[in-house]
Amino acid sequence: MPPSPLSLDRREIGRHVGAAPGPSVVAVAGVHGNEPAGIEAARRVFARLERGDVAVRGELVVFAGNVASLRRGVRYETKDLNRQWSEARVAALRAQGWAAVDAEDREQVELLGAIEAALGRARGAVTLADLHTSSAAGVPFILFGDTLAQRRFVGAFPLPVIIGLEEQVDGALTEYWTRRGCVTFTVEGGQHDDPASVDSLEAVLWIALSEAGVIDGAALPEVRDGYAALDARRGDLPRVLEVVSRRAITAEDTFQMEPGFRNIARARAGQLLARDRRGEIVAPHDGLVILPLYQGLGSDGFFWGREVSAGRLRASRVLRALGVDRLLALLPGVARDPRTPSRFVVDTQVARLFPLEVFHLFGYRRVRERGGKLTVERQLD
Repeated sequence: MPPSPLSLDRREIGRHVGAAPGPSVVAVAGVHGNEPAGIEAARRVFARLERGDVAVRGELVVFAGNVASLRRGVRYETKDLNRQWSEARVAALRAQGWAAVDAEDREQVELLGAIEAALGRARGAVTLADLHTSSAAGVPFILFGDTLAQRRFVGAFPLPVIIGLEEQVDGALTEYWTRRGCVTFTVEGGQHDDPASVDSLEAVLWIALSEAGVIDGAALPEVRDGYAALDARRGDLPRVLEVVSRRAITAEDTFQMEPGFRNIARARAGQLLARDRRGEIVAPHDGLVILPLYQGLGSDGFFWGREVSAGRLRASRVLRALGVDRLLALLPGVARDPRTPSRFVVDTQVARLFPLEVFHLFGYRRVRERGGKLTVERQLD
């Protein structure tokens, strides 16, 4: 059953400003209109803050993402609003004088202005959270652009943290605001219509406020209780995972996911995962299915992932802190893009002696094919 349309009279769900200057937490809920749980979670947090017994520094502000689609209870009107946040797309909107071509253009122009105003008011560092739910049942989890600052921030959440998922898609909202100096993360709170998803997203907001320094989490039961609740929901899933590949789909593929997968699910080598017009899609080896598609709209069939060891995380952190990635340009067939310092160009005809995991170790997880060559890119630390 799809979520019911949401009663919503404006984009700003709420704003709470502390008496003292400090950091800001900006949250966006309902970028997809069939995901209203984040709106209700934010309303609960604001209702609690309005009691006046919680000391707040800085600001919390929450915006509805796709207002028109939330009112209708549909994912989007003409296109996915969470795929439109590229530099080129925003520049095109600016160049045409913010003239909206369709419903999502109007939403993006208004949301962009609202977030920019929040950043203009900020009296300290800004953290931006993007609150989602998923079509598959399962546990909440965190995804983020792989910078060291964002790794540190999301480490506070007792949830599965997925590295490399944001980099699999283009135009994500959080990636755009990371480039503008915010610490950002996205949370998938659970299934769209599961009441527990609202509880989970509320807990995430409390922990984010504490970790950002907007509130003193150690003194607040909502933070302690939220941490315990999220830790219990994670169960036996690993704390840190990484995406290995994405199953991109189109309408012509007639993609159909096998039933029964949760939003993060273990799979065995050879297990049937899905079918499309070419036949069966099976697991290449033991691993994890992430965000299987069980709804009509979307271009991501599922993502394939694996657990990341604590040792690999430590090695990556140390090597990145030391700037060892400067040596990647010395590898055969690898050259730094002179126009984009955060990008390497890889000649696959030459660079066959080392795997892409070498680049992943340094956070270069955005892999794209361009003119017979690969580009590997990351957000700058």
